[in-house]
Amino acid sequence: MTTTLLRGGRIHNPVEPHATCLAITDGVVSWIGPDTGIEQAGHIDDTVDLDGLFVAPAFVDAHVHCTDAGLAMVGLDLRSAPSLAVALDLLRAHASTGSGLIWGHGWDEADWPERRPPTRREIDAAVGSRPTYLTRIDVHSAVVSSAMGDRLERGRAGYTADGPLTQDSHHEARRLARAMLSDADRSTAQRAFLDHAASRGIVEVHECAFGDPQAVADLAGLLALDTPVAVRAYLGQSVTDPVEAAELLARTGAHALGGDLSVDGALGSRTASLLAPYADSAHGAGHDRGVRYLTDGQIADHLVACARAGIQPGFHAIGDDAVAAVAGGLRRAAEILGGTLPLAAVVPRIEHAEMISAADIEILSRCGAVASVQPLFDALWGGDNGVYVQRLGAERARPMNPFAAIAAAGVTLAFGSDAPVTAAEPWAAVRAAVNHRTAGSSVTPRAAFTAHTRGAHRAARRMDRGVLTIGATADLAIWRTGELVRPEATEMARRWSTDPRSRVPLLPDLGPDAPAPDCVSTVSAGRIAYDTGLLVNSSLPR
Repeated sequence: MTTTLLRGGRIHNPVEPHATCLAITDGVVSWIGPDTGIEQAGHIDDTVDLDGLFVAPAFVDAHVHCTDAGLAMVGLDLRSAPSLAVALDLLRAHASTGSGLIWGHGWDEADWPERRPPTRREIDAAVGSRPTYLTRIDVHSAVVSSAMGDRLERGRAGYTADGPLTQDSHHEARRLARAMLSDADRSTAQRAFLDHAASRGIVEVHECAFGDPQAVADLAGLLALDTPVAVRAYLGQSVTDPVEAAELLARTGAHALGGDLSVDGALGSRTASLLAPYADSAHGAGHDRGVRYLTDGQIADHLVACARAGIQPGFHAIGDDAVAAVAGGLRRAAEILGGTLPLAAVVPRIEHAEMISAADIEILSRCGAVASVQPLFDALWGGDNGVYVQRLGAERARPMNPFAAIAAAGVTLAFGSDAPVTAAEPWAAVRAAVNHRTAGSSVTPRAAFTAHTRGAHRAARRMDRGVLTIGATADLAIWRTGELVRPEATEMARRWSTDPRSRVPLLPDLGPDAPAPDCVSTVSAGRIAYDTGLLVNSSLPR
């Protein structure tokens, strides 16, 4: 047994809010307390001086796409392009180096002054004969060069000769692009993203994989990587009976059947399934109310089969029609199963749930479902002039992402990034949830932090992770930050939370203009996942 003592810091834990020390023995938190009580920690092999650093439970990102996120990091990232002209300049510069497939991500015409995506002709002018695949920021549509577009079947749903590809046509283009990636390309991208995640205090990601053969092979490579950042795999493939569900997990190595099992698409690409037409449907390539990929019956069948197999189910649902369909599927599955307890036992997940009604929230609560949500969606697309208003109009956009209502109903919130859609930056996500752009939809700092730590563990059906207590797995991140505070919604709560007698762990300032904490080290199950030098002489393994 080897014990490392972290001493002289500020330890975020629910038992001893004034603790300054934490001991780790063989991957487990073995003692927490003040400097004056170190003798109670027992034998210490080595000591790390924290010098006032903040130690907190590590983050879990509850929704990612590792390969795509990594490709955006090592390839062409268009998320920062302020205009179509700049995006084409970036594409041209990228095409001037290297050869083979250009995989790019992140264009968003909604924020560009031109208000349109690049055309195939413009892409060809920038890249010549190189095959090029450029996903929109929501990854539910893409534009391609002629070297790829000429190989597509023109009769598929979502095909356009010069504009964005959606639905089946986009899926076909994606398969073509993925086939051009080597195993080395994929593993390099995956490692790049997981290394980035570790540098942001993340010790686990929930990979939301598609169910096609290419995606299954990609998932196998990801799960085979030796990395301290844990990967929990959600396979987006529907099933109809328990035996099929169990066999699918055994064959693919997945942990659950959900994630991006898509009921619909995305609002930005106008493929999210809506109850009423898009406000800008004239530009929607004929998809006035979006696209539904799963029927009501398929949703219910999947839930029942998974519940009977003891396997966690889930769905991607964004539009109000799609979210209502999942809620209706939960209700029908509960009737078939004889109650909500069989569903609650497997913890159904709904990913995104951006347009969720009070009635749907109530059904999620009764069935023990988890809402896996992305606060940076609101930060990027909410507000008076954001994508939500452009696509839906102000009245329908206002109640988007109602985190406060979801939490108030007793539904567990689990935060994630949907990387590469938004960046895997947990403190930014926590801050976005606290400073929601719609009044009344924000959650408290404590609730937001919990949703990105303990709540995300609960979304993986684990109730004993995400908090620093004696006996807990040593998943923690060490931060350089300023004064610890805990602002709340009311003055009474603010006074109570900062009173030493409240024993409430404090957090960094999460105001909209406060600087973000800086990650110094990340420890995953007692193993160093990321370090800037603080732990270099410790006995903690790498």
